Amino acid sequence: MINSKEFLALVIITLILSITISFFGGIETFIYTLLAVFLVLVINVLAKKIVSFYLDSEIEINFWEIKRYGFKSHEHFKKPFPAGILFPFIVALISLGNLIWMASLVFDVKPKTHRAAKRHGLYSFSEMTEDHIGFIAAAGVFANLIFAFVGYLLGFSEFARLNIYLAFFSMLPFSDLDGNKIFFGSLILWSFLATVVLIGLGYAFFLI
Repeated sequence: MINSKEFLALVIITLILSITISFFGGIETFIYTLLAVFLVLVINVLAKKIVSFYLDSEIEINFWEIKRYGFKSHEHFKKPFPAGILFPFIVALISLGNLIWMASLVFDVKPKTHRAAKRHGLYSFSEMTEDHIGFIAAAGVFANLIFAFVGYLLGFSEFARLNIYLAFFSMLPFSDLDGNKIFFGSLILWSFLATVVLIGLGYAFFLI
């Protein structure tokens, strides 16, 4: 389900996020954070892949890159800015380790035409609509929120907090992040998820 390229991206981002999150902690803190971050990311990715499968499509996980800085066709970088790799370090340095950036992976989606033709007819469902892409992106956020609640009940507060943080940053309607896909896919769904995530974020700050 997760190919070698995607697994490598998961490992690299896990290392980067773990370093920035446990910057002032010891080796034990780093190892725990490493395991927790990897699990949080895998939960997010697998949820999106499962929903993608049932929507007769497949997704590929990549590093988040910013390719444009404006709305006009010529307003783009000569080389994509590796935001997913650099933002965690930039935010951690600016905040002296008090803030963390979690949204570093994005996905591309394409329909499985042969499966779509078999299920729905040759000329229907041949392309992914914005609402379908939004549902796929929302699945990752839903999964992280559910596991945040489970982690909280089981006493794994840091695991719960990391799930909520990833859900929060994923909901930002910016660039190619999941929040942008959800926002343009269904504003109602985005508004509902954003409300739930903000409530969860409040619990993460004050109760966990």
